[in-house]
Amino acid sequence: MEVKSSDMMGGSLQISTDVIAKISRLAALEIDGVKAVSCGNSPVKGMFAKVSIQKPVTVKLTDEVAEITVDVVVRYGYRIPSVSEALQKNVKASVQNMTGITVSKVNVVVTGVSLQQPSDEDAAEEI
Repeated sequence: MEVKSSDMMGGSLQISTDVIAKISRLAALEIDGVKAVSCGNSPVKGMFAKVSIQKPVTVKLTDEVAEITVDVVVRYGYRIPSVSEALQKNVKASVQNMTGITVSKVNVVVTGVSLQQPSDEDAAEEI
């Protein structure tokens, strides 16, 4: 689905929902406490690493108003309500500022918690 705007002088503008999802993903990753934007850990993740059944960010557009759902993995030790609230504000502001599309709500789904291993900061075990 695409949002079309015919108010452009000399042409038109179309913004894909995939672009809105990408902006939302990047905005979510800016939040301290968000480890990943992911649908969670799957037992067959290694076998099908490039195959995704469900997208971690979904965008529903109704009359040029977006409702965004973001699935995230939160770092252990962070307050989930605080992280979620900051994520909602950042995603909404980023999408509205970059696209001009009104965001009615940003839903956050916490799909896991990341435990940091002491030897390697980037290696994580999800539960």
